[in-house]
Amino acid sequence: MSQASEPETTEGTGRIKSVSGPVVKAVDLDARMNDVVYVGDEGLMGEVIEIEGDVTTIQVYEETSGVAPGEPVENTGEPLSVDLGPGMLDAIYDGVQRPLDVLEEKMDSAFLDRGVDAPGIDLEKEWEFTPEVEAGDNVEPGDIVGVVPETVTIDHKVMVPPDYEGGVVESAEEGEFTVDDPVVTLENGEEIAMRQEWPVREQRPTVEKRTPRTPLVSGQRILDGLFPIAKGGTAAIPGPFGSGKTVTQHSLAKFADADIVVYVGCGERGNEMTEVIEDFPELEDPKTGNSLMARTSLIANTSNMPVAARESCVYTGITIAEYYRDMGYDVALMADSTSRWAEAMREISSRLEEMPGEEGYPAYLAARLAEFYERAGYFENLNGTEGSVSAIGAVSPPGGDFSEPVTQNTLRIVKTFWALDADLAERRHFPAINWNESYSLYQDQLDPWFKENVAEDWAERRQWAVDTLDEEGELQEIVQLVGKDALPEDQQLTLEIARYLREGYLQQNAFIDVDMYCPPEKTYAILSTIQTYNDEAFDALDAGVPIEDITSIDAAPKLNRIATQEDWEEFVEELQADITEQLRSLY
Repeated sequence: MSQASEPETTEGTGRIKSVSGPVVKAVDLDARMNDVVYVGDEGLMGEVIEIEGDVTTIQVYEETSGVAPGEPVENTGEPLSVDLGPGMLDAIYDGVQRPLDVLEEKMDSAFLDRGVDAPGIDLEKEWEFTPEVEAGDNVEPGDIVGVVPETVTIDHKVMVPPDYEGGVVESAEEGEFTVDDPVVTLENGEEIAMRQEWPVREQRPTVEKRTPRTPLVSGQRILDGLFPIAKGGTAAIPGPFGSGKTVTQHSLAKFADADIVVYVGCGERGNEMTEVIEDFPELEDPKTGNSLMARTSLIANTSNMPVAARESCVYTGITIAEYYRDMGYDVALMADSTSRWAEAMREISSRLEEMPGEEGYPAYLAARLAEFYERAGYFENLNGTEGSVSAIGAVSPPGGDFSEPVTQNTLRIVKTFWALDADLAERRHFPAINWNESYSLYQDQLDPWFKENVAEDWAERRQWAVDTLDEEGELQEIVQLVGKDALPEDQQLTLEIARYLREGYLQQNAFIDVDMYCPPEKTYAILSTIQTYNDEAFDALDAGVPIEDITSIDAAPKLNRIATQEDWEEFVEELQADITEQLRSLY
């Protein structure tokens, strides 16, 4: 049941038997699994999670302090659903899709009172609807019947709900309507409005899930260049405290090549969500020049909000993402962090006295994680369009221990792994992604796109960079024992090349406008210039030029300046010519 629906309770009101934090047990309640119920005299929203005989167990999405046995429990008979329609972009919700700005106005306070509800989208605002069908047309579930300009960036496509029968259009109205006004009427009596509801725990139907072959360009060199993710792909960003998980997700939300961004703050600190709320309206979308919030929907369930709502917030987020995917958009879903979501499941599981799994997490942890990530993908929709949901989840392992259950179960599911490293963060190397531990399983299916759209030798240059960095890792162990000067000159040169790869290619400065976003063409140019230096330097070394002369040429330090140049194409062309000329002049 969504917030916009009138709460109709079924007969047979139950009563509370016991209360244990967010878990309430009721008796004499006629309910089904996942039904939404209202608990206590204040009508706190909850969801049925277990039924055993006459005892119904409910997880309550609000604070239960003061709730006592004997108070009533009323059942709506409907599952937890979200309101889907125009107005979800440029909005911020809690974990069960209550708009926080509306609740603040209702209570005249920054803190939420219990039992306060508001519809997920404005039921009174009128939207300009333009039909794309006319009388006599035949429509089926999922078909687009009209368009509403939701924001300056996004056109909201009004669709036949998937659970409708469809049929022949009797009438299609043009003009301004509220989301509940019928805009298209079918001959079988079905009325299509701009708003529809959908249960959050049920995946929206599609025709087919396809292999993704287009990259989700992030503008981060280490991601696009070495460990790309596809549109419709899944990725995990694990890392210890302070290593840059949230900042990496913020960068992806700002610059990723997606039409829509759904950002789920799941149990994270309130100041991090505040940063998003303050920054995004002021930031410019690189694709359109409009505000980033015009294509963003935020779901904030911070660490001080009720734990049960944290469990539902990721489902709310991915249901909204699927809805925009059905319109043919590419959606990027950021979940920060899935560890807090798993901790919410662990708390509820322990209060249910279930048999714990590893480290106290429920035995079904892996199944729930897989259920979430499997809703991502590149799909052919019911209406013939193609859209994608890319799921990127941050993981917060205690002490940075990647062997803990949430990280390990996530690794079994996702195909891109961006491992954050506290040592790199302490050295001020950002993004602090460890290139030795990270990987992407999308490289082979994305290489044809990079070859066609960026450069024919994209894959070969990437492999050269990976091999060079791997060799540096092996050599560093020797260097720590005997020192750099004890190495042969060719290995010393390899270390120097790897240093330029680390400092000039993998590092990126989010505080410099020209470097905070790096297009694939610039990523390729930086790497190809470093490889030019590598090839010319080894030729000079083979010709007998001393290593000191090779590394001290004037052009070499400029390799670290390519990323910060406004006219980088001209700078790269001149630099490659200078490197070649200066090194060849040595022999």
